[in-house]
Amino acid sequence: MEWRGWAEIVFTIALTVAVGWPLGIYMARVWAGERTWFDPVLRPVEAGLYAALGIDRGKGQGWLGYAGAVLAFSAAGFVLLYALLRLQGQLPLNPQGFDGLSPHLAFNTAVSFVTNTNWQSYGGETTMSSLSQMLGLTVQNFVSGAVGLSVAAAVARAFAADRGETLGNFWVDLTRSTLYVLLPVSIVTALALVAAGVPQSLLANVTAKTLEGADQIIALFPVASQEAIKQWGTNGGGLFNVNSAHPFENPTPLTNLIEVVSLNAIAFATVVAFGRVAGARKEARALIAAMVILLSLGAAAIYASETLTPQPAMVAAGITDAPANMEGKEVRFGAAASSVWAAQTTGTANGSVNAMHGSFMPLGGGVAMFLMQLGEIVPGGAGSGLYGMVVMALLSVFVAGLMVGRTPEYLGKKVEAREIKFAMLAVLILPLAILGFSAIAAVLPVALEGLLNKGPRGLTEILYAYSSATGNNGSAYAGLTANAPWWNTTLGIAMLLGRFAYMVPVIALAGAIAAKPKLKPTAGTLPSDSPLFVGLLIGIILILGGLQFFPALALGPIVEHFQVLAAAR
Repeated sequence: MEWRGWAEIVFTIALTVAVGWPLGIYMARVWAGERTWFDPVLRPVEAGLYAALGIDRGKGQGWLGYAGAVLAFSAAGFVLLYALLRLQGQLPLNPQGFDGLSPHLAFNTAVSFVTNTNWQSYGGETTMSSLSQMLGLTVQNFVSGAVGLSVAAAVARAFAADRGETLGNFWVDLTRSTLYVLLPVSIVTALALVAAGVPQSLLANVTAKTLEGADQIIALFPVASQEAIKQWGTNGGGLFNVNSAHPFENPTPLTNLIEVVSLNAIAFATVVAFGRVAGARKEARALIAAMVILLSLGAAAIYASETLTPQPAMVAAGITDAPANMEGKEVRFGAAASSVWAAQTTGTANGSVNAMHGSFMPLGGGVAMFLMQLGEIVPGGAGSGLYGMVVMALLSVFVAGLMVGRTPEYLGKKVEAREIKFAMLAVLILPLAILGFSAIAAVLPVALEGLLNKGPRGLTEILYAYSSATGNNGSAYAGLTANAPWWNTTLGIAMLLGRFAYMVPVIALAGAIAAKPKLKPTAGTLPSDSPLFVGLLIGIILILGGLQFFPALALGPIVEHFQVLAAAR
């Protein structure tokens, strides 16, 4: 551990926020339907889509209509993607000659990409055809991210409304989020990645000569284009099995910086856009401050674990001055870049990796898992991080109101019993799915067959899988053979619960907030832009995560940490 590593972590997080800020200002204009730089090119396309689909862009939807549209669109996307994956072997653009996926793997994969999770129970380069990658997975990378941004836009309008009846139009939000936000940033990023050495090809493979003179077949795909939207849409699914640790997905430190900034920038941008649309810029800065503090603490904890914890194998070999745990890490990135990526990808519902989380020291992997268990809000996924953080802010002002005996308010809206019920419905889905499925899997023989390790390590593999699925993250801890009926099915159900059992109560909450009158702050209003509020918000987030998941973490990565310390002596 050295100052260069700490400086790299600070620089990466600071650059991410710096990129997200102007993007958020632009996104606020997109959400409001105002003129943008891309109007001369995209307005005709947007109008054509509305005309073809019969969408009245001026017609708003109440929360039931908005939620129904979200569910209907996602269900249609699931059916189409499932069919594509099952029929892959009979469809064109399959130069590799891959067969269709099994029913349980197709179900898991279709759910995974529709829910913006991108959990992969398969190796991308040995399973998916070019058509499946482009028409199936890449399309869902765009539209599933746009669904999250649309719901965030609806939440922002709810706080701006004064006795409002609608949240906007989902179909308009979906179209504009895709055309005006995700498409432009992805095109620019894809071109930058191609220039930096990331391949973009429809060839099946190339043959190279190794140093020993043997032939090596190297798989090729249109990597740069999917890599861009994989990060900007906070998706995370890679074309190759080792994701962004693969030199085709992430060949240099420059591409590493571009990709790690891309995976978090849109989440910070969403908060900036929320502040502008809701007329709460100072409050938005407070939310960003809480996100940055928690994200920085997570990155610091992972980096410290990877550089300070003794490594038993090194100690046994008599090497006591090893600078960092480099198992599972790429030497072209090192421990600091791997640590900040791990924190940013698990604090965000992204899940892409440039190092293997299962090779981290137990506390490093445990911190990554804990960031997911906080609800994917530091800073969270495309749109989902914002509305998840707003839910936590409402719970914070409610707790503060109980302390001082006042009716809580947030951004000029009274927070009453109905809103808190919706908020609790959302946040309780995480412990229900994560701990519930983990408890069953820990005693079920058919589930235990998929584990590589027993004891605390095996429990960590189970907890991490369900935390990743329910949090719509998608990263894996290794050691778990997930391509089996039990795991594919239950992880798919966990993804659905984590996405829609959270999203629908949030949309209902937005509808209730929109209908309330906009109030002026009074002497009894808790300022939600102060350092005190930031501290309260962080405390609520940590208490909810800690109280719910700490006992399970204590039996998994924490116990394993002490086992490592004992073995290193």
